[in-house]
Amino acid sequence: MLFPVAGIEVAPWIPFVAGFFVAFICSMGGVSGANLLLPFQMSVLGFVTPAVSATNHLFNIVAIPSGVYRFIREGRMVWPLTWVVIAGTVPGVLVGVILRVRYLPDPTHFKFFAGLVLLYIGFLVARSLLKKPASGQDKASSEKRFQQLVAGFRKEQSSAEAVGRSLPCVAMNSFTLSRIEYTFYGETIQAPTMGIFLLSAIVGVVGGMYGIGGGAIIAPFFVTIFCLPVYTIAGACLMGTFLTSVVAAIFYQVIAPFYPHMAVAPDWALGILMGAGGMIGMYAGARMQKFVPAVYIKWMLAVILVFTGGRYVLDFLF
Repeated sequence: MLFPVAGIEVAPWIPFVAGFFVAFICSMGGVSGANLLLPFQMSVLGFVTPAVSATNHLFNIVAIPSGVYRFIREGRMVWPLTWVVIAGTVPGVLVGVILRVRYLPDPTHFKFFAGLVLLYIGFLVARSLLKKPASGQDKASSEKRFQQLVAGFRKEQSSAEAVGRSLPCVAMNSFTLSRIEYTFYGETIQAPTMGIFLLSAIVGVVGGMYGIGGGAIIAPFFVTIFCLPVYTIAGACLMGTFLTSVVAAIFYQVIAPFYPHMAVAPDWALGILMGAGGMIGMYAGARMQKFVPAVYIKWMLAVILVFTGGRYVLDFLF
């Protein structure tokens, strides 16, 4: 099948399967998988123009809603956190799109930039896993209780007593300009509202340039810097990624006529095909997340980020 904007010809099942696989794995950590699809498109398919970033955003638009729906259904969407993420990333992503088109159209330099970003985030995640938290600062300890509850719930599902029962939901306590506070399995979780907003704005710029919507960056920061339980941030990160990707994809399409010398607008056929696979994978990953220990999800994020980023940097240097 020929994809004219990307300038490539590939069997349609390949991008579909790629979209499913990355979405299934990455959605458990609040990441759409677009951070892995970009290297796949550039290194495997040979799609290297700025339009690859726009196509990545299109993948997010198609794939993410199914995962968000699943997190909402299970009561693990922290809506105030979601709105703050969106408020920061949407304006940032517009700036990122302009920077990508004007200053990083060369795929070689863009790969180096992307590699540094991914390496930095990956090392942050790995360091947080290797470093033992100080006494009283392990805010994510509720993750263990959640896993224990899920294990018990699975054993009881076949019994008559479990009919109609569901796992407890996240409970909001307060939402102000200074603080977001909610309860997760008996533990009170707090995060600074303005800190989340500023981080989201910076991530929006980087995400707009890279074509990932920002979830791949925000999720590790939430886990490592703000010590938020991974089971409560995945839905918010995916929702923020979805809306910022909508803005970014439209913006890429609008500015495309002003850059007639290169491909800027998304490849709709390729993006929708990958997104269709991602939609199925996203739902399955969101459904499976509660059965996977949090530490495994965090290590998965770290390995993916370090491997992908390291490859890009080494390719640039050697």
